[in-house]
Amino acid sequence: MSPGLRLPARAALLSRSPPEPGLPHRVPPVPAAPSPPSRSPPEPSRPRGLAEMPGPSSAAFIFELLCRGGVRRLHEMQVHGRARFGPVWRARFGPVLTVHVAEPALVAQVLRQEGPEPRRALSCPWKQHRELRGAPGGLLTLEGDAWRSSRRLLARALLRPGAAEAFALPVAAAVTELVARLRRLRRRHPRGLVRDIGTEFNRFGLEAISWVLFSSRLGCLGDPGDSGDSGDTEAVLQSVGAVLALTLVTMALPRPLLRLVPAPWDAFCHAWDQLFAFAKGHVDRRVAAVAARGPLAEGDTCVTDLLVRERVPVTSIYGNVTELLLAGVDTVASTLAWSLYELARNPGAQAALHRQLLAATATNSGDSDSASATTERATAAATAAALGRLPLLRAVVKETLRLYPVIPANARVVPECDIRVGDYLVPRQTLITLCHYATSRDSRYFPAPDTFCPERWLRHGDTGDSGDTPGDTAGDTPGDIPGPRHPFASLPFGLGPRSCVGRRLAELQLHMALAQILLRFEVRPEPGGGRVRPMTRTLLAPGAPISLRFLER
Repeated sequence: MSPGLRLPARAALLSRSPPEPGLPHRVPPVPAAPSPPSRSPPEPSRPRGLAEMPGPSSAAFIFELLCRGGVRRLHEMQVHGRARFGPVWRARFGPVLTVHVAEPALVAQVLRQEGPEPRRALSCPWKQHRELRGAPGGLLTLEGDAWRSSRRLLARALLRPGAAEAFALPVAAAVTELVARLRRLRRRHPRGLVRDIGTEFNRFGLEAISWVLFSSRLGCLGDPGDSGDSGDTEAVLQSVGAVLALTLVTMALPRPLLRLVPAPWDAFCHAWDQLFAFAKGHVDRRVAAVAARGPLAEGDTCVTDLLVRERVPVTSIYGNVTELLLAGVDTVASTLAWSLYELARNPGAQAALHRQLLAATATNSGDSDSASATTERATAAATAAALGRLPLLRAVVKETLRLYPVIPANARVVPECDIRVGDYLVPRQTLITLCHYATSRDSRYFPAPDTFCPERWLRHGDTGDSGDTPGDTAGDTPGDIPGPRHPFASLPFGLGPRSCVGRRLAELQLHMALAQILLRFEVRPEPGGGRVRPMTRTLLAPGAPISLRFLER
């Protein structure tokens, strides 16, 4: 990002938050976005306590979770809770009391008070697995000095402007393999149908993140009829799915019940064990290969190399890359599947994006037949940067993440002191759930909130100026859809010290994959296919397989 570009308006509202570890602190003065009137009453001079906070009874909430499928519908329960109890309510998730916050202004209020080392939770199954197995923690489970050190190093590698483009060449290669696989799959069906695209995109996510983390080529995207798919690859994909599916179950079930019925916990731990074994094997292979080969060629690097150069203990490398591996597969895959699903159902938006992509590729094309590896990397990085400046492409991703935020809720524990949240005083060590799904589907901030409308993120007359994701900068206003917005209404990557460290890498993968797929295929809905609803399985995922027609252009 050049010094002249504006930082997100949200950063100005979080003026008391520290800068990202490892990144310069540049917050030019930005006018605060007007907040729409809240339904909650003005804050009284003396806040109320938790005992006065509304919410469902413990028995009713547990019944909803365990007997009525509420664990898979936690995102919907946010919306229902907001409608029934107002912007703040309390409930017990298993043995844990949590305060839910579903108002953008109050989300901002919590984040302003989280301090320089915010905690996600007092305890969670992921941390319990690390303690039980003696396994190293990573960025998602560490706290205190260990977390701050890992965050600083990974932010420098992945979050600084331009850092993600360093991985554009391997991502571009994975995208090329994905497009070839989609072409082979569509040819097997008389109407060009590719079934369960989420599974295919999980393969792409694993292939791409393995290159980024270990410089490993897995071959996940080879010929679907080839039996050469690695058993390790399939096991990793299954383990990622098991961890995400079982995290909420193991959190919600009381400890005594888990001791009586240990199968969910045992399966959860086995899945993590497999992920750690896979990551350890690839880290060890990469470290040995670099040691034997000597200095790396320019651009030939991965996250493992960067951590080794910083003399990070190898056990810490294991912990960090294992957790990044989990985070890097399903998050990109789900967003890519939802994006194409919505574009297939909105052919006008798809056609407009295709025209913009054609124009961009016409101005950025060049002869690379005899290009050197260095030139290829530079070309891939330039292409990725150019795609990141296309207004409608960015808007499509932004709108997809508003409708289907990968993280439907974020947890925070403010450990140092009691904090004020709206009308209430929340005691220290209380778990606070920030309900991002509910705020991003609120009609006060997003007119027609259930409608896919990428134009809401475009400036009026936007023609492709540079900058961060549209909607993130002051002055970004919805295009032809009037209505107030709040900068904290949609936070798909979080904000502050605990924000997603892989944000720029995820956006790069999404932009490059969407561009190449839409340049080669027109995407249409499955004939007779019904509406696909989201479900919560730690992350927000499609509740049923998404199948689409891919027609050659």
